[in-house]
Amino acid sequence: MRPAYHPTIAELRAFVACMDRGSVTEAAASLHLTQSTVSRSLALLEEKLGVPLFHRVRKRLVPSDAGRLFAVDAAAILARLDQATVKTMAFGGRREILNLAVLPTFAARWLSPRLVAFSRAEPGISLNVSARLGAVDFEAEGFDAAILRSGPPSGILEALTLCPDRLLAVASPQLLAGLDLADEAMLLRLPLLQQATRPTLWLEWFREAGIDARDILRGHRFEQFAMVVEGAVAGLGVALVPDFAVERELEGGLLTLASPRSLALPEPYCLLHPRRSLQRPAFARFLAWLSRTAIDGSP
Repeated sequence: MRPAYHPTIAELRAFVACMDRGSVTEAAASLHLTQSTVSRSLALLEEKLGVPLFHRVRKRLVPSDAGRLFAVDAAAILARLDQATVKTMAFGGRREILNLAVLPTFAARWLSPRLVAFSRAEPGISLNVSARLGAVDFEAEGFDAAILRSGPPSGILEALTLCPDRLLAVASPQLLAGLDLADEAMLLRLPLLQQATRPTLWLEWFREAGIDARDILRGHRFEQFAMVVEGAVAGLGVALVPDFAVERELEGGLLTLASPRSLALPEPYCLLHPRRSLQRPAFARFLAWLSRTAIDGSP
């Protein structure tokens, strides 16, 4: 039950329109309502809040201090409502919607190319994919599943392994021109692009090669692997990125391997989901499709 002091959407819209227009008459015209309707909504809102939101000065509305503060939140609430409405309408007549949280580069480079096949097989299911770099609270955020790097699941979560976390050192052909790629120590003389959320990757790379990496020449730092890839294509330095993130660039000659060696890390990319998600037939079908896709490996 809505508390008595909570404003209605109509009251919020009337208030924000009055803030924007500075008069009840102009606000009513912008909302295609009568002046009396807007005046009544504004009076009810002020009564609920217990503070005047405007000072009436010669038929003009001058915001009070409380009104100016409330306007910021009121406008944000209406904007979020509009965004939620449009987002929901975008699903059209599809009855089944799955909410997924996915690492952004994995979503763009691994998942999205494969979703064409899923859309053909399951035209009645829509995916609502949100980018996440960190942990996901399935209960609070309402996600059906998340694709993250993860070890064995625990508690209420189950996991499907999609692909290993295998990293390649890549750079633009121009940056590596004339260098002896058999000598991995030469990479220490080049700018090494950094991934902000996984800052130890280059240390692990050189540690595995038995090379002292204390004198790494640091390069630019980016938040996402997709940004690191673009930096490497532009010639900013050498990138250490997942193999799936540079398939197109390697095939197209925009990037080349800076070393024949790869770095395999222990936590694979997994689909994590609470057991309750299996009770949804749409999710069960998506999980079955994703399992087949992971085994096949191709886009």
